[in-house]
Amino acid sequence: MKYIIALISPVLLMISSCSKDSCEATNGSGAACIEIYDPVCGCNNVTYSTSCHAESHGITEYTTGECN
Repeated sequence: MKYIIALISPVLLMISSCSKDSCEATNGSGAACIEIYDPVCGCNNVTYSTSCHAESHGITEYTTGECN
């Protein structure tokens, strides 16, 4: 029984994370990102200093450069 639960749990986690809105910013994951300024504009119209910073805040859709 434990084996079945161990196999099903990751699948349920992936399904629930796929339904999350990619433009919904979070507080950040604390990911270690380089500190070289290479701005991206998130789909939420917020400029992030790097794509790593955007992704650490849950933003997976962005364009290169600062937001207008």
